[in-house]
Amino acid sequence: MRTRSFVTVAIAAAILSGCAAQPTETPVLRLATTTSTQDSGLLDAILPGFETDCGCRVDVVAVGTGQALEIGAKGDADVVLVHARKSEDKFVADGHARERFDVMVNDFVVVGPKDDPARIGSMRLATDAFQAIMDTQAPFASRGDKSGTHSKELSVWSSLGITPTQDMAWYNSLGQGMGETLTFANEQRAYTLADRGTYLSMSDKLSNLTILVGGSNLAENRDKALLNPYGVMAVNPDVHPGVNFELATQFIAWLLSPATQASIGAYGVDKYGQPLFYPAK
Repeated sequence: MRTRSFVTVAIAAAILSGCAAQPTETPVLRLATTTSTQDSGLLDAILPGFETDCGCRVDVVAVGTGQALEIGAKGDADVVLVHARKSEDKFVADGHARERFDVMVNDFVVVGPKDDPARIGSMRLATDAFQAIMDTQAPFASRGDKSGTHSKELSVWSSLGITPTQDMAWYNSLGQGMGETLTFANEQRAYTLADRGTYLSMSDKLSNLTILVGGSNLAENRDKALLNPYGVMAVNPDVHPGVNFELATQFIAWLLSPATQASIGAYGVDKYGQPLFYPAK
């Protein structure tokens, strides 16, 4: 992970200060992030700790990664927490952030109806599963929202030389978040690509669906192309002077601290027998 002196110094200062200097008015951190961090329940589990430590409020906008980065690129967020590495690198290259930090990783899985009409349950790779779904014209639910998950889905289709469209009767582009897409797939007995964390957090409501490609945990996922890293970036105050860069930097320091990383790694273990996200450190 690359470091630069101005960010390293700022983070060190934030850690040493312990967010001790509190203004009279409660500061607000605007966090643009993905629906997976929200729908999985992770943010509800960890953000109160930051709000307490720093005496601030975190306003969360949970959308697809593409939309979250657009919000950051307009200066309408102080910090972004997303999962689409190429788009994140471009966000930094375009000057909207000074640096990106690894936060955590989970993985994508292909889920579908338990009777598995496309017979993908024995397949190792998402590409093979997608080919079988298309060949059988089994219903497929796409988020269709320019999210990190949608980008990953499109990359799988692209590797097959396919650009799915709404003209394909079996292909449903929803323009919805992960939770809504899983609910649709459950109701329509459709296949979809999901991040494991959100699927597991909703599994008790998804009686018609099961994981068909990706194994029962990240270690058993034999398709390494389905790994899903998350990164965090403070929005650059040189380009967007209205952002709260100091609070965003404090948030990054807190998010990458050993205690918070341990909390991320513990989230979900008691209920699902495995973390929904694995810490980067």
